[in-house]
Amino acid sequence: MKRAGLLASITLGSVLAQQPHVQNAHMETRAATGGLDATMSAILSAQSSPAWVGYAVPILPGDRQMCCWNNSVRGCFLEPGSNDRTVVVTNNQTIKLEGPTEFVVLYRVENRQVGKVRSFSPECDLDAGGLPFIWLTGVNAAESIKLLEGIARDNAGAAREQNRRADSAVTAIAMHADPAAEQSLEGLLAASQPDELRRRAVVGLAQRNNPQALNILMGVAHNDKSPHVRGQALFWIAQRAGQKVAEVAINDAIANDPETEVKKKAVFALTQMPSGEGVPLLIQVARTNRNAEVRKQAMFWLGQSKDERALAFIEEVLAKR
Repeated sequence: MKRAGLLASITLGSVLAQQPHVQNAHMETRAATGGLDATMSAILSAQSSPAWVGYAVPILPGDRQMCCWNNSVRGCFLEPGSNDRTVVVTNNQTIKLEGPTEFVVLYRVENRQVGKVRSFSPECDLDAGGLPFIWLTGVNAAESIKLLEGIARDNAGAAREQNRRADSAVTAIAMHADPAAEQSLEGLLAASQPDELRRRAVVGLAQRNNPQALNILMGVAHNDKSPHVRGQALFWIAQRAGQKVAEVAINDAIANDPETEVKKKAVFALTQMPSGEGVPLLIQVARTNRNAEVRKQAMFWLGQSKDERALAFIEEVLAKR
């Protein structure tokens, strides 16, 4: 494979501990003096041609590897049409026993605006396609979240590219190991925000998987104006919450939500509870719920289950006919 046009190759640790491996780039390092917003504004006002801007911030604990694989080679091409080059993995990388403590947030800027937002693990090899790559140091996590939230709000539109930017921004917010992330995602759930953006914020909260995020999700499942958003919150509660918490939230939706479609989504959420914990609840819904559509939905998912309790219940029902 070709390895043409490599203008620079920066190894993790050779300049800054958290800086990613970047090749095929015109590298520049700047301090984010005066705050991230002011630094980005200065870059945008001066940068009419395409460039990448990035920095590292603390990431939520866990094994979160964000990279790409190209023909068994790990690395990501940031620019389209870069596939005639190979992203080279350095030979001296250390195998880590724990997940990363930071992650990299990148912005593609052009025509004095942000065109793309992408997130990577620090050890991921990146090919910048020959563009300038401005690496910022001293970035504050709360300021990073604020910048990303602004991008998410501004790009919550109907255009496909806008939605992609908003989605990437919300994903990056969710990865920040900072309490401001919950506050930001909760703000994106405001009734004044478009439903699509609020659904993204629900997914972001689910990735955080802590008590504060779970409490927000519980409130969304119970109170949100949108049936779609309520249903999505129930789905993630089933996967992230403990059995008792999930059981209370889902049973409440099945019993009390005014929309049949939300009740049906709550029934589906029971199938997402780990270790078959939702099977007894599905059986109870199929036996006793007053809504015929909800009972039918519960029977359908019991029929998809290989759980012996579900099969025994179905046999019981068939025997009575």
